[in-house]
Amino acid sequence: MADAAVEFLLENLKQLLLYNANLILDIKGQVESLYNDLTLFKAFLKDSTEKRSKHETLKEIVKQIRNVVYDAEDAIDTFVAHAAVHKARKHFGKVIHIFDYTAKLRVVANQIQEIREKVKDIYENKKFGFEALGDGSDRGAKEKKPPIVEEDNVVGFEDEAEKVIDLLSGGSDDLEVISIVGMPGLGKTTLAKMIYRDPKIEYEFYNRAWVYVSQDYSRKEVFLNILSNFMQLNDAMYKMNDENLAKELSKFLDKGKYLIVMDDVWTEEAWNDLKIAFPKNNKSSRILITSRIRKVAKHANPNVEPHNLRFLTPDESWRLLQRKALGSENCPPELERDGRHIANECQGLPLAIVVIGGILLEKGMDGWEQVAKSVDAYIAMDQSRRMDNFIALSYNHLPYHLKACFIYFGMFPEDFEIPVWKLVRLWIAEGFIQQKEGMSLEDIAEEFLEDLVNRNLVMVGQFRSNGKLKTCRIHDMLREFCKNEAAEENFFQEIKRFDRGTYASLNPAMKRYRRLSIHSRVLNYISSKPVGPRVRSFLCFSTEETTLPPEHISSIPGAFKLLRVLDARSLVFTRFPTDLTQLVHLRYIVLSCNFKILPAAISSLWNIQTLVVETSSRTLDIKADIWKMIQLRHVKTNASTALPGPLSKSRKSKDEVLTIGSLQTLSTISPESCTEDVFARAPNLKSLGIRGQLAKLLENRSGSTLFDGLAKLSHLENLKLLNDVFPHPPSEGRLTSLPQRYKFPTKLKKLTLSDTLLDWKEMSTLGMLENLEILKLKDNAFNGEWWQPDDGGFRALRVLHIGRTNLVTWRASAHNFPRLRHLFLRHCSNLESLPLGFAEVSSLQLVDLYCTKASAAASARIIQQRKKELLSQQSNRGVGFKLSVYPPDQ
Repeated sequence: MADAAVEFLLENLKQLLLYNANLILDIKGQVESLYNDLTLFKAFLKDSTEKRSKHETLKEIVKQIRNVVYDAEDAIDTFVAHAAVHKARKHFGKVIHIFDYTAKLRVVANQIQEIREKVKDIYENKKFGFEALGDGSDRGAKEKKPPIVEEDNVVGFEDEAEKVIDLLSGGSDDLEVISIVGMPGLGKTTLAKMIYRDPKIEYEFYNRAWVYVSQDYSRKEVFLNILSNFMQLNDAMYKMNDENLAKELSKFLDKGKYLIVMDDVWTEEAWNDLKIAFPKNNKSSRILITSRIRKVAKHANPNVEPHNLRFLTPDESWRLLQRKALGSENCPPELERDGRHIANECQGLPLAIVVIGGILLEKGMDGWEQVAKSVDAYIAMDQSRRMDNFIALSYNHLPYHLKACFIYFGMFPEDFEIPVWKLVRLWIAEGFIQQKEGMSLEDIAEEFLEDLVNRNLVMVGQFRSNGKLKTCRIHDMLREFCKNEAAEENFFQEIKRFDRGTYASLNPAMKRYRRLSIHSRVLNYISSKPVGPRVRSFLCFSTEETTLPPEHISSIPGAFKLLRVLDARSLVFTRFPTDLTQLVHLRYIVLSCNFKILPAAISSLWNIQTLVVETSSRTLDIKADIWKMIQLRHVKTNASTALPGPLSKSRKSKDEVLTIGSLQTLSTISPESCTEDVFARAPNLKSLGIRGQLAKLLENRSGSTLFDGLAKLSHLENLKLLNDVFPHPPSEGRLTSLPQRYKFPTKLKKLTLSDTLLDWKEMSTLGMLENLEILKLKDNAFNGEWWQPDDGGFRALRVLHIGRTNLVTWRASAHNFPRLRHLFLRHCSNLESLPLGFAEVSSLQLVDLYCTKASAAASARIIQQRKKELLSQQSNRGVGFKLSVYPPDQ
């Protein structure tokens, strides 16, 4: 993507000139000139973004710009990497390598001069490109549109859903397989989700699971995904082979009636491979399959005809288009002619309609006639590639800053549920997100994602408890489009089922790609001794965890010296790869390991923004001076992590000033690391996790405690307090009390407690936290048989989760939780009943009970009945209510 490449290189050069000019002193003048030259391209690329697909001249100019920018980036990055290594050498080493360094200096100076000549040549000749731009480049900024929330009921599918629901809930006691078949984009997954969430199905099948199978599936991963719907997965399960997992799953499912939805099954072999886990228990259990191949459906159940999903009628197409483009079915009369024409051209294909609807939503009412003409033009191109043409139309209407973000979705495996936290930070590391005044990079990236969702190019997976997106995914057809576009741009290379012949390093095409996405056989690929002189991103999506043999520990940093992104979650490092510290361009790194120490040398990675370490050790000691890593924004580990103290005041440098304010996430750190100095260096923390002996946080030290420092974190919104006194039981490290209310951060919205064994009377302190919206009391957070909240507390609380506890009696009324929306109870096996006053909490939408007493479940059903009565009295104008109870026979 030329747009993103120019943006990133300009920002990179700016950072280099501002903060690391000492590395490029000998070529600083050339770099400054190059920066000025490349700035000329920025406006041209922005103005040409929508016109390129129609003008070969523009396409060629953009291609030339992309190539010259990549060349410039390679030259500068390679020199900086060499300069950083040279700077780190001791005096004797510098003397020995002085001729080598001088030679590299001459080479890069010549390269920059050649690149500047190419820039000049392109700029002088691109006047022909300006003619193609016309007067359409000066468009005003459009008003931001509110996100459209997906409806539970999809137009045209109501009758289809009823037919399949009847098939699932009727029939014999035998295990039956029901299938939905249809072409890509027809809405098979949408219909299946509609059925899966139907109240009748939820009542009939409490044991339900949804799993994406896709063309390239892992048998083990499919079984683990299904099991995760029914129980907490443990290390032993992750280590099981697929045969034992199948037995474990079958054993669980055999106990009762179940429904498994297997979305996107491609082959008969896939069904044969997976069916072993589904017992024939004569309890009217069902499997619902979606497939684009009728033969697969007939193979899974020869006795029942697959449900063939029909196309939408013209009226249904028009209704769906209105919903996607306008948010309702109230189209102004002056738009109806163009609207119906657009809907008819989609020929009843829902995916085409929602994609075009996304364009209309963005264009606003003034753009319908223009889109109608564009649809005609794209349809006329090639009738056999109708859907591809619709996607291309939508893609070409994207603003330049969203194109790279959208194409990036092709990096993820088919049907992959993408964590938004990860996606956002990857986009930032890749340089797709540029700073705006008054907004953080993360907020801008989330806004971009919402924009893509609103344009119906990205699907929502799950929501967080605060209402924000938690996961997302992309339709297979859109993913294929992304892959095809990426191939043209050398944007990324997908590697799956690695074969030395197909992906040999000698293959010239392999050396052009900027990113690698490896889906399986990662060790095979690494063992082939790959070379990637231009590769900036290395992402592993293998579902199998692989321990790297000692001889391959340094293979990745050795082969890809210019990496910006390294996600090696599926590779386990037995020791820290020392060569990794030479990858000075790294911005995002995920490591899985079994070591206990991050060495001091890692602080040389001055570009790091996101550092994620998952270790099998319970503790992690960071020796690196992270306070020198001026770009660091997020540190996430699963261990109790000891941080180094900041520099003493006498050693403070200009870097220290730059570090303050960048760090947003620290999780999880040890209580001993929660010092005043540490928090003073990270005043803008938004998320903090503390794991270890929490009693140390509350120890009185000369009239103050370590916890006191949290009050100064004025931006902190999310706090986790995980009491870990291993190898002793939690009871030996219980907390006797909580700090006073004023010691908690004022903006705290989410609080998680685990193994603290506090007395329930301490809840009065939490009730006074005026901005607290989400309270998660994990296992053994509180201890005691009686709880009655104080009046006037929890004024903002929306979500309450209570894990394993010995609570027996809970007394509360509606005014104790006036804004509560969701209540989750897990393993509260002693609780006699829920407070019946919850029926009067008007905002309450969900009560979810898991492994509680039958009497507690009965009280929840009384609440459900009263909520129904109140809703009917309000003529169904209130908030809907849902009750979930497991086991269902309670």
